[in-house]
Amino acid sequence: MSKLVIGLTGGIGSGKTAASNRFAKLGIGIVDADVIAREVVEPGSTALQKIAAHFGDSHLLADGQLNRAALRQTIFADPAAKQWLESLLHPLIASETQRQLQSVQSAYAMYVSPLLVESQQKHMCDRLVVVDVPETVQLSRTISRDNNEQAQVERIIASQVDRNSRLAAASDVIDNTQSLSQLDERVSELHQQFLKLAAAKS
Repeated sequence: MSKLVIGLTGGIGSGKTAASNRFAKLGIGIVDADVIAREVVEPGSTALQKIAAHFGDSHLLADGQLNRAALRQTIFADPAAKQWLESLLHPLIASETQRQLQSVQSAYAMYVSPLLVESQQKHMCDRLVVVDVPETVQLSRTISRDNNEQAQVERIIASQVDRNSRLAAASDVIDNTQSLSQLDERVSELHQQFLKLAAAKS
């Protein structure tokens, strides 16, 4: 792509959304993999029909939306189910991601995804920003935010790439254990850096 693309990642509960919201406030176009993943399985979509046909109607809610809790339990318990789901959704998500990145009008685009380090998605990015917190912080934030049981959050953390691998892949790191004003400072510092890189690229 001709436009500079900055990848933003971090483990569950690290504060990716808090960081990306601050870049958005600075006028940067955000493409969010989690949002796209929800869009491709909206009621009426082919993907949702295939999921219901494959896993059964228990994976749909009464209003026709995807029952995410049921699906999450199924794929965590069954690697073959996870593989089937990924082979259905990943190509749809990839093509929609490319379309959205190309339509971003700001100086650079930011692609937010929890899987940037462990997937091929990182090849779409010129730089990789990692939002970092210790695992204990991930646990406490996710349990209080999502009302999940500790064991489930621990399984999600274990299923993601480990903290050291994420940090090793980073071009830039945002330490998100500090205050919100320090997060603002770090984001605006990175924003200035990325504006210079974007100008050099164009």
